[in-house]
Amino acid sequence: QVQLAESGGGLVQPGGSLRLSCAASGSIFRIASMGWYRQAPGKQRELVAVITSGGSTNYADSVKGRFTISRDNAKNTVALQMNSLKPEDTAVYYCNAYGSNQRIIGPMYDYWGQGTQVTVSS
Repeated sequence: QVQLAESGGGLVQPGGSLRLSCAASGSIFRIASMGWYRQAPGKQRELVAVITSGGSTNYADSVKGRFTISRDNAKNTVALQMNSLKPEDTAVYYCNAYGSNQRIIGPMYDYWGQGTQVTVSS
């Protein structure tokens, strides 16, 4: 069984900062990428940022220059530093890991956390 435990959400004023963290545990191996997605009310879930095991990153245009994703491969953790937050960043943020439940060979799956609420409001 695989668990992704998220932390760090909350309420922040516009222009403020938050740091989200996520730790993957259980039978998950060969994690190719870890990332963050978000879903605002009435909208589809969208990619925020993703980082590969090699350190390559990809960001949504709306967060470039404001958010930074980082990863510790040894600990299977990923973090999202969010600066200059805007009201439109308000959403439930989900941690994602793309990996396998087999150590050496086997299919890859998307694993998801339960989500953490980020609210940007004055």
